[in-house]
Amino acid sequence: MKIAHALAAVLLMAGSAAGYAQSEDPAAYPSRTVRIIVPAAPGGPIDSVARIVGDALKGIWTVPVVVENKPGAGTSTGGIYVAQSAPDGYTLLVNPDSIAVNPSLYPNLAYDPIKSFEPVALLCTATQVLVVRPDLGVTDLKGFIALAKQKDGGLNIASAGGGTISHLTGVLLEQRAGFKVTHVPFRGAAPAISAMLGGHVDGMWVMLAPAVPHLHSGKLKAIAVTADKRDPELPAVPTAAEAGVSDFQVENWQGLFAPARTPKPVVHKIRQAVIESFKKPEIAGRMRSFGFTPRGDDGAVVADLIRSSMPKWGEVVKAANIKARQ
Repeated sequence: MKIAHALAAVLLMAGSAAGYAQSEDPAAYPSRTVRIIVPAAPGGPIDSVARIVGDALKGIWTVPVVVENKPGAGTSTGGIYVAQSAPDGYTLLVNPDSIAVNPSLYPNLAYDPIKSFEPVALLCTATQVLVVRPDLGVTDLKGFIALAKQKDGGLNIASAGGGTISHLTGVLLEQRAGFKVTHVPFRGAAPAISAMLGGHVDGMWVMLAPAVPHLHSGKLKAIAVTADKRDPELPAVPTAAEAGVSDFQVENWQGLFAPARTPKPVVHKIRQAVIESFKKPEIAGRMRSFGFTPRGDDGAVVADLIRSSMPKWGEVVKAANIKARQ
């Protein structure tokens, strides 16, 4: 009986939310506070991008735009929250490429990356770079792979967390090049880099922004990027393909999502506001300061990225027997 009552309450709430979303004239959007949910802790790249977007939308709309952090379960906690929110455009999600990874890590994930959301826009993309300690004795990716094979698991490679793209990029390289390392997960890129600066780990795959100051100072060395061409910020650093590693392109990205069934006119208004805001030099400059290239592409691009990424990361996770993050 209790279960029946609980189910009825959930259905009533869902019906009320749907009714509210349908009762509001999309032409009046936005008429009240818009919340942007960040499925990660404050201070990281996801949070930084969300706050840039929030500030940008404040400059276009006359309503408050607030950013709320709901971290946990490898960005799944925040995703579930938004997927279950009223589809009215007032609760949005900034989520990275982990949305395409989580179905492989969490078999009972409470949302579908495609069916549970309405992709609004591709916000930004970023290149990853393999950085190592200068005293490791390698100067390029070929040397790194040779050393990893020689040490046979003896290299300690950090990541921003188990199951993150930082981690899976390293696993993908192991699978493509045929070697093993010891994975050392951290809670974010910053502590991982600190550990490397302290000589506790040998290297890691990381986005450019947190690494560049240490590359310029000579405290870290960059030996490869994941893009299909060299990054303008690091023109001397070759791609993995140049080192002979094929089928190894990984691009970090972040997208803006609304709950599924959000009215199309509302989604369009949000997308247009994002595109308009990205034309402002100060917004684009803030994005680039974190190592991201501002985009503003249509939500269909995001959906395509998810569909194409899910099988690839699913194979990587299965082959490496990677378990869900807690």
